[in-house]
Amino acid sequence: MNILVTGGAGFIGSNFIKYMLARYDYRIINIDALTYAGNLENLKDIETHQRYHFVKGDICDRGLVEELFEKYKINSVINFAAQSHVDRSIEDPEIFLRTNVFGTQILLEVSKDNWKTEVAAFMDGVRFIQISTDEVYGTLGKDGYFTERTSLAPNSPYSASKAAADFMVRAYFETYGLPINITRCSNNYGPYQHPEKLIPLTIKNAMMEKAIPIYGDGRQIRDWLYVLDHCRAIDMILHKGKLGEVYNIGGNNEKINVELVKLILSYLEKSEDLLCYVQDRLGHDRRYAIDNFKITNELGWRPLYTFEEGIKRTIDWYKENADWFEDASSFSYVFK
Repeated sequence: MNILVTGGAGFIGSNFIKYMLARYDYRIINIDALTYAGNLENLKDIETHQRYHFVKGDICDRGLVEELFEKYKINSVINFAAQSHVDRSIEDPEIFLRTNVFGTQILLEVSKDNWKTEVAAFMDGVRFIQISTDEVYGTLGKDGYFTERTSLAPNSPYSASKAAADFMVRAYFETYGLPINITRCSNNYGPYQHPEKLIPLTIKNAMMEKAIPIYGDGRQIRDWLYVLDHCRAIDMILHKGKLGEVYNIGGNNEKINVELVKLILSYLEKSEDLLCYVQDRLGHDRRYAIDNFKITNELGWRPLYTFEEGIKRTIDWYKENADWFEDASSFSYVFK
């Protein structure tokens, strides 16, 4: 199988590429525009791998995408490429529409044009997987969970752009028969995550004895998923998922933001005096929680990592790779 991974120099994409190369005899072609969140250091240990090819480029460049399909005979696409920073989307929504919606449509159109024969027969190994987010569902109250049947109600320009892309992917299945799946995961954590996000920012600032900003009252709730469990889920969907279906991927680990930060401070033996409460984000969703019954029941996937094990592995990795932070921009916010 020749898999085009978009946004593969980012956090989840880089972990997925290494996971797949270790598990299968597949060829992986990684296209990444190397924006602030893309870091080739994430893939340094496989940059000379004979089944791995990196191409610097933009998924909005249709000519380049067509060239990659022809050159490498692409028969599956895993679309991680996206602008994903909520605060940036509030400040500048346009780039989110360009990458997340227009870029996705170009990938779909080129896939359709190249897979005409395969699409007609739904041949094995031909699939377009859209990596989406639980944020497209909006926010929850104190009870309940997002299921695949939950109506989409995005509350930020970022989540609205991802919801629009999901609808486009669905339309290509319903209209053209393109073999697709959409995944919607809860908050990921693990190695190589950009320090604009809550967990690596907390670890970074704590190690440097810097203030750790907390949005609002810090009582927002997120469901956390260790990145390698996410990679396993995508792997199962690629090989066994029912075509045209959406799969929610959740870790069953709901945590209050400020309590999570305190847990990390405790692990690092740092004072809670580093906590700094700041003005809340506009339109900040209060709670996300994923019902992952469908993927566990239909495909047999379950998280392998407990939160306690995953967060320990994550903190230890950042402690052992403190120099990695120097290759990523630093921010003064808490995100997601």
